[in-house]
Amino acid sequence: MSDQGSQVEQDYLNYKVLLDLWSKENPIKTTKLQMLLAVNGLLASAVNISGGVSGSKWYVYLAAAVFCLIWMFSIGRTVLFQDIWQHKLQELQTRYPNDSRFSILQTKPYRERVSPLSRAFGAVPSKWYLLFSPFIFALVWLTVLVISLR
Repeated sequence: MSDQGSQVEQDYLNYKVLLDLWSKENPIKTTKLQMLLAVNGLLASAVNISGGVSGSKWYVYLAAAVFCLIWMFSIGRTVLFQDIWQHKLQELQTRYPNDSRFSILQTKPYRERVSPLSRAFGAVPSKWYLLFSPFIFALVWLTVLVISLR
């Protein structure tokens, strides 16, 4: 095998590893989002069951806001590495534009073939709602904290 051929094969092995790393971040993001939603739902229910918002529960609101901010950074780190893997994958795809093995993530021509409803609901990149959900929850809990201390 020529040096160029062995380089292509080495790059393809690297591509497969990067694709595996990139794809393994998806269930991690999903789990983190589901836990964020579940914990906030439980906290809101607990506040409601215990008599509603009151100043005596300030520590719950503060803890909830801190948890949400920690979640934001945790999800942010997962999104960061998924973006890094994707940029490395794109770099390899650019290096070999005529080799279809490096074009797995090129989906643009196929998006036009799916239903408008799928395109509409799938148009928002997951990283935006993954990053902003915990931030918004943190702001809500901080607002509840401020209101409860008045």
